[in-house]
Amino acid sequence: MLLDLPILEKGNFYFIKDGNTHYILEDKTKRGLTLKETSIDEKFNVKADKGMIHDMDGVGHWVVIRWYFTKDSHDLSKVLEHAEDMEKKYTELRELTCPDDN
Repeated sequence: MLLDLPILEKGNFYFIKDGNTHYILEDKTKRGLTLKETSIDEKFNVKADKGMIHDMDGVGHWVVIRWYFTKDSHDLSKVLEHAEDMEKKYTELRELTCPDDN
């Protein structure tokens, strides 16, 4: 089960967990989102669990809940780079939309 996996790294917006054959990067902002499909993520070209969110107009958008980076093709430092990019993006978004919460 994904909840029981050891956490290797964590930030405000992500966890990197240690799977047997994969590093699993989880987006903490997507916690509780129902898994709708598992497919290849176009950005990182790795397997990803995806869910659907809807905007104010009711239009659905696929979003990644977690990515599975194979250990034989990706080292932890590369996964951490992706995680830190996500951390930076969400931090900037929070500063822009909620300046009093910082």
